[in-house]
Amino acid sequence: MSERTAGTGTAVPDDLHRARDAVARQAWAEAYRLLSGSRSALTPDDFAAWADAAWWTSRIEESIVARTKAYAGYVATHNGRQAGYCAWMLFYEHQLAGRTALAAGWLRRARRHLSAEPECVEQCYLVWMEAEAAAARGEFDAAMTVARRMQDIARRCGSPDLHAMSVQAQAGVLLDQGRVAEGLDLLDDALCPAMAGELSAFFTGWIYCLGLQRCMACADLERAAEWTDAAMRWCAAMPAENNFRGLCRVHRVEVLELRGLWPRALEEAVRTCEELLPYERGAAAETFCLIGDIQRRRGDTAAAETAYRRAHELGRDPQPGLALLRLAQGRAEAAVTGLRLALAAEGDRGDRLAHCRLLAARAEISLALDRVEEARTAAAELEDLAADWRVRRRSSTTPLDAAAASASGAVAYAEHDAERAVLLLRRALSLWLALDVPYEEAQVRMTLAAAHRAAGDEEGARLELRAARGVFDRLGAVPDARRAAALLAGPGAREPGALTERETEVLRLVAAGRTNRAVAAELVISEHTVARHLNNIFAKLDVSSRAAATAYAFRHGLA
Repeated sequence: MSERTAGTGTAVPDDLHRARDAVARQAWAEAYRLLSGSRSALTPDDFAAWADAAWWTSRIEESIVARTKAYAGYVATHNGRQAGYCAWMLFYEHQLAGRTALAAGWLRRARRHLSAEPECVEQCYLVWMEAEAAAARGEFDAAMTVARRMQDIARRCGSPDLHAMSVQAQAGVLLDQGRVAEGLDLLDDALCPAMAGELSAFFTGWIYCLGLQRCMACADLERAAEWTDAAMRWCAAMPAENNFRGLCRVHRVEVLELRGLWPRALEEAVRTCEELLPYERGAAAETFCLIGDIQRRRGDTAAAETAYRRAHELGRDPQPGLALLRLAQGRAEAAVTGLRLALAAEGDRGDRLAHCRLLAARAEISLALDRVEEARTAAAELEDLAADWRVRRRSSTTPLDAAAASASGAVAYAEHDAERAVLLLRRALSLWLALDVPYEEAQVRMTLAAAHRAAGDEEGARLELRAARGVFDRLGAVPDARRAAALLAGPGAREPGALTERETEVLRLVAAGRTNRAVAAELVISEHTVARHLNNIFAKLDVSSRAAATAYAFRHGLA
């Protein structure tokens, strides 16, 4: 069976006919196999389809080669619009690959081809780039004017795809300008047609990825969760060859990690890394960081170390997770240094949630080392960040508000202001509960329990400890669950993971830098008995060195 090329009378070979049919069905793996194996003479449209099939099946370099051939064919046939579109796609693909000079050259070619054409939908791509460039220069009014011009062209040319992308571009301008509440509302308007199935597959995936990235950068967990669910439903309904699946899944892992669904998060993370490593190393690196954070909280330090190392190899600084891991290992100075360098290198703080996490870790590590002034500084910066974000978001229920209240409450407790600590920590607890972030909720409960005890409210302390232990057990946060159990057991208890009163005394002295001989002299016991107590302490705390035991003591208020 064969078909004829319209208007030429030329018979189309069966393999090419099948390839074009696969392209029409968006069966990209089949289309790639047929087009890459075809011995027939391919038209520029066939090369463009081959490029699309290679892109969807994660063969990015092959996509670029095929699209370059399509471009040459369109130029030879004087098809300016398609040549301009191919040039823009080559700009986009080279830019994603980090080849900025090549990308710039192809963008200039796209401009030359399309500037000579009457108004057409392909010109939207160029106008979009103008809007992004103006926003990058801080010329937000000009950027918004250009983005609206893109919207007008898309409307007149009848392109729902580029109309939705123009709305997304306007949302991006507002967010860059700091008009966050307005920008997020407009982002919803861009995402709705994607969810409703009104757009092509390429633009649906593109808009989901851009929108989810914006939601997470704005620390809008509720929106991120809703749109991630929608994006993953779309991915599940698509053919297996879906280049957006891994990119959307990154944000899915982020949401699952925050929601405390760690087994599912790890399962999704492994799949994400498999999907992304061939072509999107940056997103894969982010996923390895998330794996490290989960494994660290579960107490699997070796797995956390491996994940953080892999993230670093892929170009992502694994902070603050690595600093918190070093603290748990008793390497306090390494923790402080790594975090200090990460904060210094952060630049313009475009990712508010990432900056918030760095500051929260700085406060936690400083308090663990009894550097209250440093912790106070970090908490104050968090408060300033949260106050600014409340205005921009028009909301006081954000992770920034919760983290600021948590850090300020912990500092107040360290300064022996139990009443203020309880007030701040209760606010933090209510925020983490509202945000549905259980691990942070349980951590706040632990500090709140200590503040209740300092204020003489033993019953309140035990209520918080029980609640925290229940969350830690449910999450699989083994070290934290063991700590909560030890505090609930109280002096003299001999439950697994709980220190006896004498072991606590030994740990306090070791954390203060005493040698075994000095501990023995102070407690009037033998050095052999001190060594036996230390072995028991190491076993119960699941640590292997004095340094790690010391870090545990600082972190849990035993030093």
